[in-house]
Amino acid sequence: QVQLVESGGGLVQPGGSLRLSCAASGNIFTIARMGWFRQAPGKERELVASITTDGSPNYADSVKGRFTISRDNAKNTVYLQMNSLKPEDAAVYYCKLVKGVRSYWGKGTLVTVSS
Repeated sequence: QVQLVESGGGLVQPGGSLRLSCAASGNIFTIARMGWFRQAPGKERELVASITTDGSPNYADSVKGRFTISRDNAKNTVYLQMNSLKPEDAAVYYCKLVKGVRSYWGKGTLVTVSS
């Protein structure tokens, strides 16, 4: 049984920063791959960043150098630090957990970037 809850979304001006958190319940977090996805209105959901069980990150080209994904296995939590935010970053951000052939999604947290 796995449940994911995202938090940290909100309204920021272009160039601002936000830190998203995803807290996982269950007992497979430490052996699961984690990812952040986002979906803007009228757009398909896209991968933003992912992180392996040992902390190795990967990023979409659009966010490299601006976003940082990390995980705290002791807290069963994955984070997404977002800096230098752009209007095109505005979307609902979703947390995903993958273990084997199973995947779990959070309900999302809204990020708005506007001046």
